[in-house]
Amino acid sequence: MSRAPDDVSKLTESTYKNVMEQFNPGLRNLVNLGKSYEKSVTVMTLAGKAYFDAVSKVGENATMSPVSRELGLVLMEIAEAHRKVHNELEENFKRFHREIITELEKKTEMDVKYMNATFKRYQSEHKMKQESLERSQIDLKKLRRKSQGKHSSKYEIKENEYLETISSRQMDMQKFIADGCREALLEEKRRFCFLADKHCMFSYQISSFHEKARDMLAVNLPSWQEKCSDITKVPDTVVTMIEGLSTTPEQSPLVERCNRNNVESVVPPPAPPLKAQISPLANMFNPEPRSPLTSSSDHNSDQGSLGEGSLSRSTSQSSGLNVARKHRVRTIFPHTSGNNDTLLSFDDGDIITLLVQEEKDGWLYGELEKTRQRGWFPSSYCRPYTEPVISNSSNLGTPVRSLSVASLPEQEEEEPVLIPPPDYSDDPPSSPVVSSTPSPQNTRRESVCHGQAEANCHK
Repeated sequence: MSRAPDDVSKLTESTYKNVMEQFNPGLRNLVNLGKSYEKSVTVMTLAGKAYFDAVSKVGENATMSPVSRELGLVLMEIAEAHRKVHNELEENFKRFHREIITELEKKTEMDVKYMNATFKRYQSEHKMKQESLERSQIDLKKLRRKSQGKHSSKYEIKENEYLETISSRQMDMQKFIADGCREALLEEKRRFCFLADKHCMFSYQISSFHEKARDMLAVNLPSWQEKCSDITKVPDTVVTMIEGLSTTPEQSPLVERCNRNNVESVVPPPAPPLKAQISPLANMFNPEPRSPLTSSSDHNSDQGSLGEGSLSRSTSQSSGLNVARKHRVRTIFPHTSGNNDTLLSFDDGDIITLLVQEEKDGWLYGELEKTRQRGWFPSSYCRPYTEPVISNSSNLGTPVRSLSVASLPEQEEEEPVLIPPPDYSDDPPSSPVVSSTPSPQNTRRESVCHGQAEANCHK
């Protein structure tokens, strides 16, 4: 496509102006945006490192647990892998600053002066050549006016010389315009090429970063996922410990001898390692002052119908329940043992015979009368209980009364409290356990039972 010299000259000037008025200002804005980009990535990497440092600390806590040690190591390995990813990202953006942002700043400062000087040189040379060509054309016109006289032949040689000069200057002018346009277009392309090349290099760096990040994360990801896929898997040492708690202990000769003497003494399995759960009903019972143990002769008549020796006091520190001289309790709250064979399951209102004299971290050991099953249960889930008995001795006075709900201090009625299902359980939610104070109907029913038992005793 051919163009007139004037059109080509206008294209050259517009190219220079485009670089000076659009490209260079756009480059300055690009540098500022690049610096903001760097700051954002720096803040992100710092936040990511802080987050995975916290994940690593959680993993360190998990390594202290006998069952979660492997998962703690997994969390620490995940945190370390992400820390390496963030370090690699930081290195890439250091190169981004060094090879792109810094270079663009230098080019922008230098290019403003260079393009201004180049454009002015082009304009001055173009103007000088244009003026020289115009002078030659004016001189040729003057010569031709003179040649119209009598001696026109003597101006013919000069006219040819002027024509040759004008033709030479026109060729020189066209060449200058073409060279200037080519130079201006190349200068413009050189700048866009520099910008695109720098960002191609940065794109290669980011692509390499993502490949390294994928390798660092994917190489151990299957093993991490495998270790957290089965929550029921526990180490062999923990299984051995749990199985040891589930075995039934053998009775010693001393226990057998005590059984022959009608003294209930049991060697129970080890008490659960965790402190017993405190029942929401624990506050119903006011702690009673502790008193020294009395001899068996002082209350042998009270226990005569049971045929068993007196037991030492077993006091619940969690509920204030005093079972001194009491070897039977009545449950006031249901309890489920789950998979632990050393625990005892029962319903509300069951009678349990205590087989252990001492309380251990809120746990009591006893035998459920209706099933003859033995196990540990929370002391705050029961209260003292004895059936009304009639003494065979005529020397005894009034019989021993059973401790009923009516003799306990009345508590204010509270609304039932629903215990929600566990958050981390994958099993369908079971019916919630209601833990609250007894309802007025239960209180009235137990008071009636107490009155009937007392009337029978008087008969």
